[in-house]
Amino acid sequence: MAELLAPALPGRARMRHSAPAAVSALALIAMIGVCSSLQPGVLSVQGLTLVLSATVPLVIAAQAQMTLMAVGDIDLGIGAFVGLVTVVTATKLSSSPLVGGLVLLGLVAAYALLGLLIHLRGVPSLIATLGASFVWLGLGLFLLPTPGGSTPEWLAAFGAWQPAGFPAPLLPILLVTALVHLLASRGSSGVRMRALGSNPVALGRAGLRPLTSRVIAYAMAGALGVASGLVLASQTGGGDVSSASSYTLMTVAAVILGGGSFSGGVAVPWGAAIGGVTLGLVSVVLSLLDVRSDLQSAVQGGIVLAVLAGRVLVGKVLR
Repeated sequence: MAELLAPALPGRARMRHSAPAAVSALALIAMIGVCSSLQPGVLSVQGLTLVLSATVPLVIAAQAQMTLMAVGDIDLGIGAFVGLVTVVTATKLSSSPLVGGLVLLGLVAAYALLGLLIHLRGVPSLIATLGASFVWLGLGLFLLPTPGGSTPEWLAAFGAWQPAGFPAPLLPILLVTALVHLLASRGSSGVRMRALGSNPVALGRAGLRPLTSRVIAYAMAGALGVASGLVLASQTGGGDVSSASSYTLMTVAAVILGGGSFSGGVAVPWGAAIGGVTLGLVSVVLSLLDVRSDLQSAVQGGIVLAVLAGRVLVGKVLR
């Protein structure tokens, strides 16, 4: 089975495979360089902790998006889903840990069920996940109409954790990305998911069920969405169903920046992490440059387009 998806990538082919992530890495280095030139304290442990904190939930959500893009789907509901998790965390998980934990498990199961329905009914993932986003939004508003609530003490302690000599945000970024890398790039489930995205006919001929692969991918995305929401709640200290509304498109951009593909068949956990951190740092750079808040989205989009143009240019050179 692995032969279907993991052909040898010698020389130039391997360079083409890794070039997009390399371009994003250069953009990330440039962002850090600009930040440090504007604010030298950024390169200290405390400075890195401050600028990287906001990128942690985005990177984890980008891993969820990458998982679904690997099977050829796109999730337009991940932002609302992460926001719903923050609401559940600030209400149910805080008042009754057992009930809250069961609700979070139920949300993961709901994501797996969404993948099941998409596969069985042949509904485009764009439509299904967009529809699901309204469900997540409605549930969040029902549980917590206005931002508020409070996170459990253990989660708040995690959000405030600052080890000596090491930027705390790097730890969850590295751990989650390494775990997704093992599952998506090394494990049999990852091989199945990439097969579903690149050649579902071959997957079926190999005796493996595409349905199982899609359900596993959606379950993984749901679990990562829950993890992203928990981290976001630990940082904000409360719940807000709209707190991650920008994640939907930012996670897609992070995956593409990191070397992912809209057509599926490509799993780039480390690239998605680099893309997520890069996008998160763009906001920091714009704030340090005193760019007006109403212009930041436009400037951020321009920077993303410039990086994507660099990726296309490098791809043509290596072709």
